[in-house]
Amino acid sequence: MGTLPLAGLRVLDLSRLYPGPYATLVLADLGADVVKVEEPATGDYLRWMAPLAGRQSGFFHALNRNKRSLTLDLKAPGGPAAFLRLARSADVVLESFRPGVMDRLGIGWERLRAENPRLVLCSISGYGQDGPYRLVAGHDLDYMAIAGALAVNGPAERPVPPGVQVADVAGGAWPAVAGTLAALLRRAVTGEGAHVDISMTDGALGMLAMQLGAADGRGAPLRRAGELLNGGTACYNVYRTSDGRFMALGALEPQFFARFCEAAGRPELAARQFEAEGRGPLAEVEALFLGRTRDEWTALGRAADCCLAPVLEGEEPRQDPQLRARGLFLEVETPWEGKAMRSVATPVRLAGVQAPRRPAPELGADTEAVLAEAGFPAAEVAALRAAGVV
Repeated sequence: MGTLPLAGLRVLDLSRLYPGPYATLVLADLGADVVKVEEPATGDYLRWMAPLAGRQSGFFHALNRNKRSLTLDLKAPGGPAAFLRLARSADVVLESFRPGVMDRLGIGWERLRAENPRLVLCSISGYGQDGPYRLVAGHDLDYMAIAGALAVNGPAERPVPPGVQVADVAGGAWPAVAGTLAALLRRAVTGEGAHVDISMTDGALGMLAMQLGAADGRGAPLRRAGELLNGGTACYNVYRTSDGRFMALGALEPQFFARFCEAAGRPELAARQFEAEGRGPLAEVEALFLGRTRDEWTALGRAADCCLAPVLEGEEPRQDPQLRARGLFLEVETPWEGKAMRSVATPVRLAGVQAPRRPAPELGADTEAVLAEAGFPAAEVAALRAAGVV
């Protein structure tokens, strides 16, 4: 097995819930030593969020494999000082507090940089470190709403929540990974660290770049269920089949739509792909799909190579031959839960390199080891523990 690309990189992870932990999961799968710095007794809130997979949450297990856990009370006397000492030998600190919290704790960017000029601090927040909304509370749905991404999702009569946290992951976690790696790359040249400012709202807006460009080109705003990619066209839509299942038709290019129409027995529909202001023969295609089962359409689509795929539901993705061949569904042996925990592989892979499969850590399981590595003598660790700091 080849060397993991981030081996030797130390990340102190102060984040909780989803965006930050997913970002550090990607880094951990790539070999970084990720240390979750958690509050004593409570830890990351995600540990206790129902449904529990045993002693702790299935959500937590899914996002925290390959990490270590250190408990440290940043509000207790001695807590910030201990964290700053840990930061001296770290490469990255990642946090997801509201702007200003790190400064109030005494571990903000200027203080961290004074301790370790090579450190990269990545801050993930809802609206960013500046601007009038910087201190406004929010979650994924709110960031999608402000960015305009929620408005284009759903039927014409009302927007609907996406089934996954788009702003958290695509707008927060992945920009955090990219920004952190970019800062580390610059550090390799200049020797200087950086403060990476990630706004999940900015990230959600970034996903509208192409659509807003099209809207500007035509001189009219985006329309829910009326655009090329959000259910407004016959050639790019989701259709119900005769057995009550669904198919996704993504035949944007004329050659693919022509292949679909030919295979479905309605070749004359191909010429009408973008009629009626781009909607095309929507009613006719809906009626077509009601004439076959999902499996029949799947076979037809594969034979015709026309960008047609079944909508897999429930446990079906776990049985899909493509996803299984790619090794995307993992089972991680977790002794402290007494069973293997199911999770999903992160999608960055390097040829010849295998990501580790260490279980998510118990709360505080690595406190003594991490402190010892940072130069804390055993007597001081004992004193910190007696004082409730760790």
